[in-house]
Amino acid sequence: MKLVIIEPLGVEKEKLQGLAQEKLGGKVEIVYYDTRVTDTKTLVERAKDADILAFSNLPFKKEVLENCPDLKMISVAFTGVDHVAMDYCRERGILVSNCAGYSNTAVPELVFGMVLSLYRSIVACNQAVREGKDKTGLIGLELEGKKFGIIGMGAIGTRTAQLAAAFGCQVYGYNRSPKSPDGVIMTDMETLLKECDIVSLHVPLTEQTKGLIGEEQLRLMKPGAVLINTARGPVVDSNALAAALKEGRLAGAAVDVFETEPPISPEHPLLQAPNLLATPHVAFATKEALYKRAVIVFENISGYLEGRPQNVM
Repeated sequence: MKLVIIEPLGVEKEKLQGLAQEKLGGKVEIVYYDTRVTDTKTLVERAKDADILAFSNLPFKKEVLENCPDLKMISVAFTGVDHVAMDYCRERGILVSNCAGYSNTAVPELVFGMVLSLYRSIVACNQAVREGKDKTGLIGLELEGKKFGIIGMGAIGTRTAQLAAAFGCQVYGYNRSPKSPDGVIMTDMETLLKECDIVSLHVPLTEQTKGLIGEEQLRLMKPGAVLINTARGPVVDSNALAAALKEGRLAGAAVDVFETEPPISPEHPLLQAPNLLATPHVAFATKEALYKRAVIVFENISGYLEGRPQNVM
């Protein structure tokens, strides 16, 4: 069996090799690539002899997979698998596992970094001091007492709710399937959008969630509200959000994800909008989370080899 780790997983090579040895114990031959490539030709060259592949959010389409005749399993070092040709994998009987849970702490913590940055104008405050200015125009807002809405009450959404409650917020939640987490007022999405001062998105990208937040939904939100997207870029209509910010229909937004992976073109509509805080898809990226992710990657592979597949998508 050959395992090809086709891109770096955010953990030092020595630590990764140690984890592989600990979890797999020499059951597979491991080939490791410490550079990330995206062109089909190179991906095929790297993956063509693999029985098992491991990668994070690298787009892996049918054109690559159909050139991997021995491939039996993919261990995706990521929560979502929308970047993988899942229909083709099912057709071929290729097992795909994900790394659910590794960023349950990292993502909610960035959400509150973003909210606090927007509410307290931290970026502008830093710039003001460097330019010899005072706090004029930089009076902020407090989180305590605000209505905090969470769309998508999975593990990350639930942890976000707990942190919101700790800040003294009144927490609202919406989920397509019934849930009743402690301390959360579960409601429909329309009510949540209308009522909440802060709306944070925590849904996977599916056909049902693509464009979930568009012009109609943004018009339901309060003029003083802010939107946080650490989920997936296409969940939000970027043009509609940019228009809402330019027209002052929203007080601000923070976005960690876009339609494509960063780097993002300076011409992207959101980068032309006021009161927009942008980060380059880093919500999941802490040292602790990336190590947890690597552990799960190898545990998934070990489970497959032992006939007990886990985290199967």
